[in-house]
Parts: sequence; C-alpha cells; structure tokens
Amino acid sequence: MSGVRTWFSALSLREKRLVAVMLALLALAIVWLGVIRPLGDALSSAAERHADAVIRLGRTQADVAAIREVQHQRPPPLNGSFADAVRGAAADAGFTVASLDTDGPDRVRVGIAGARPAALVPWLARLEAAGVLVDTATLTDKGDRSVGVQLVLKRRAQ
Repeated sequence: MSGVRTWFSALSLREKRLVAVMLALLALAIVWLGVIRPLGDALSSAAERHADAVIRLGRTQADVAAIREVQHQRPPPLNGSFADAVRGAAADAGFTVASLDTDGPDRVRVGIAGARPAALVPWLARLEAAGVLVDTATLTDKGDRSVGVQLVLKRRAQ
C-alpha cells in the first residue's frame, strides 16, 4: 500500500486528477454492472413471472367456472334400470338392439346389427347429453352403407 502512495505522490497534479477520474469511472462501472443492472434484470424477470402467473390464474378461474357450470347443468337421473333406459333410447332413435348385456348396475354392452353412421353419431351425442358415457365403441362396415355396432355404455357418476 505504501508503494501505491509513493507512486501517487510522485504524479503531477494533472496526472493525479486523471487517476482520480479513472477511479471514479471504474467505481461507477462496477456499481452499474455489479448492482444496478442485475437488480433491473431481476425486477424485469419478476414482473414477467407475475404477469404469467396472473394469466394462469385467470385461465384456471375460467376453467373452474366452466366446470361448475357443467356440474350445475347435470342431466336428470335416468328412470328405471340403466339397461331399460338404453334400450328405450335406442328404440326411440329407430335402432334395433340385437343384444344387450348388463355388466353391472351402471354398465351395459349393446349390439346393434345395422345402423346408418349419420344417425348413430347424433344418437350417441344425445346419450352423452343425457348422462350416458360411451366407454368403447366398435363399428364394423357391412358394405351396404350401414355399420354393425358394439358399444359399452356406462352411466355418468351422479
């Protein structure tokens, strides 16, 4: 340290002022690059994360509201047994049920020998709106613009 003092005292007044200005600029650069800029970057990053969190919160609240709306619009419970309700819905749609096997109180296997696809899909949509879910569906082309249908249907949880 004494060597630096000796060196500094040997400088002319002009050189001392230049060294002092250089040290002040060095200190300013260190403060700028070491403190101010990283804090600004951190604040900017925090603001972006906050904006993303606000957007995610809004989407989540919208999803929750949509789910609650669907829960309030549940279809009325099916009257009678589940198998009878499915058989009646198929008859109302004009389908002849070839087989209907019960796999439990809330699940049936349905076989329809021949159905037009243009009539089958809307019928399945009406079933789902009424609280009947299609678990599996197998459609087999019969070659005469109709399909053979094997369905596993189950009642939606109430």
